Amino acid sequence: MLEHFFQCPYCWETISMLIDSSVRQQTYVEDCEVCCNPIQLTPQFLDLELVGFEAVNIEQ
Repeated sequence: MLEHFFQCPYCWETISMLIDSSVRQQTYVEDCEVCCNPIQLTPQFLDLELVGFEAVNIEQ
């Protein structure tokens, strides 16, 4: 598991989440730790290294 820090697309607070680096590409939804709004997360890994990350507001 990899801890990754990013900004919430709703409240702009810096939050962290644990991401499973054994799955090369994934998309899932988790709530912000601060404002509780749902965020679509799309991390991408190459050889267990994080090479791409997107956190998107799903209530646009």
